[in-house]
Amino acid sequence: MHHLAIYNFNNFRVPSDEPINQGFHDRNDLNFRAAEISEGFIARSGHGEEEAPASWGPQVFPRFYVDNGDGWAPSSLSLWRDLSSLFAFTYSGIHIEAMQNARQWFDRHKWPPYVLWWVREGSVPSWQEGVERLEHIHDHGPTYFAFDFKKPFDPHGNPTAVDRAAVQRQKGRNAAAQARLTVHER
Repeated sequence: MHHLAIYNFNNFRVPSDEPINQGFHDRNDLNFRAAEISEGFIARSGHGEEEAPASWGPQVFPRFYVDNGDGWAPSSLSLWRDLSSLFAFTYSGIHIEAMQNARQWFDRHKWPPYVLWWVREGSVPSWQEGVERLEHIHDHGPTYFAFDFKKPFDPHGNPTAVDRAAVQRQKGRNAAAQARLTVHER
């Protein structure tokens, strides 16, 4: 058995504590909670300053990191059951709403904003591994080692596709769970 790892990374256009980034910060914890109640979510790494969850090693950033004077850049590292589960979460609900506002917080860039890869069940990827794979997909394009939703691979290294029917079913179940979540947030 395998789980799907995802590492994503971006740079704020301005230092983290600037008022323009408040919308990102306001959504951050809600996005994490939405992921955690989504079908197919396994686990996520915390950041060193968080009490929980535990960090999966020292947090490092890829060579694309630009220090805005605050030593911080938005990034996450998590594990999912499969491609359709992660796709359903990423492109719907609370998370897609945040993605639609991303241009106000982040500059356009030439590197991929995320990378996917398979890990054996029970294994936990490190931040360093996420960085290496993000840089790899940037340098070499999608391969079994580091891929994206446009050119995914299955756990055995074969090119595959996201199961769109499964995504639609999962989006519906996630929407119901997220509706309950947002009611409790207000």
